[in-house]
Amino acid sequence: MALHDAAIVGYAETKIVPKSDRDVWELGAEILENVLDRTGFEKGEIDGLILSSSMTGSGNCFWSQTTADQLALEVDFCQTVDIGGCSPVGALARAAAAIDAGLCTTVLCLYADTQSAETNQRQRHFQGEWTVPVGLMGPPAAFGFITNRYEHQFGLDYAMLGKLAVAQRDHAVLNDNACEKLRKPITIDDYVNSRMIADPVRLLDSVMVCDGASGLLVTSRKNAERKGLTKIVTPVGYGERTTYRASEAIVDVTESGHMVAGQRAFAQAGMKPAEIASFHPYDDFIIAMMIQMEMLGFCGHGQGCDFIRERDFTFRGDLPLNTGGGQISAGQCGLAGGGTNLIEAVRQLFGEGGPRQVANTRNALVTGIGGIPYARNWNSSVVMILTPNG
Repeated sequence: MALHDAAIVGYAETKIVPKSDRDVWELGAEILENVLDRTGFEKGEIDGLILSSSMTGSGNCFWSQTTADQLALEVDFCQTVDIGGCSPVGALARAAAAIDAGLCTTVLCLYADTQSAETNQRQRHFQGEWTVPVGLMGPPAAFGFITNRYEHQFGLDYAMLGKLAVAQRDHAVLNDNACEKLRKPITIDDYVNSRMIADPVRLLDSVMVCDGASGLLVTSRKNAERKGLTKIVTPVGYGERTTYRASEAIVDVTESGHMVAGQRAFAQAGMKPAEIASFHPYDDFIIAMMIQMEMLGFCGHGQGCDFIRERDFTFRGDLPLNTGGGQISAGQCGLAGGGTNLIEAVRQLFGEGGPRQVANTRNALVTGIGGIPYARNWNSSVVMILTPNG
């Protein structure tokens, strides 16, 4: 697949709110209108629609078709990507593949969810039978299990996790689209002393479910050139892995599929971790970011705290981290939440980060996490490397 032949020509994002008073399709229409205004494309030129997973739409097996109908989009390629928080990045990869295969020419990647206002999920898997009855309730407990195991194996300096939390919160303060409830500075002491949720996972470790939407307009580089669009962002490396080591009965829960997905993405891009200019990892819990740093090769396995201690993760630093605040400090738009960090990476590469603009826009690395399995880390892992102007 000629991944680098695809071009992101526009992006859009709504304000993230704790509970939306607007319908999910209204949010989608706002994204569509904004990307058209930004790029000068006509609505009729969009012939592909790829949605991320959505708790709002999870009860509708025709979600992508219904959304296309509501937005009055007549398309040649239509799909919902259902790999949880990996779906926004996965949708971009699938858009590039569809364009490269000649299935469509211009794709709207739409990430919208109003999980707080309207959730329609019915999860049919092990949790109802095996974990909920014994009190392992949801993602905080699962990540508490992973965190405890990590600390047992390697030791854990919680002040270093707090350093990540503080950097992201400082970025959210500078992000007008972040949830207002979260746009308040915090300190490492605030993090360490925050209320325990699922020992040792704290309140300030945890993402807050919100409502919102974001999206990208993707076309071929040739089409972008014909349109006279010189400011584009191009995916140059991508890796994806679902149910990492699922065939093994006993695994190390501090490892994730980002190890193999990252190796593939770096190989495609012809880059090494040390060359990454800004890092936008999926952040439903703080520990997940540190594990990803290790799996992606920024540091060795078990050396995450030392790596964090030696780095500056602010937007002015040597490895800017989730410069929009990440989901933890900007809010998680349900299963569309992975779009928040992806859009921020694109925004930075467009040079439109405003008061939090990074100096080095050579590239950006974005990841996704999707699903919580039993006695492992997470179901799906994706890694994408982006560059400006190809």
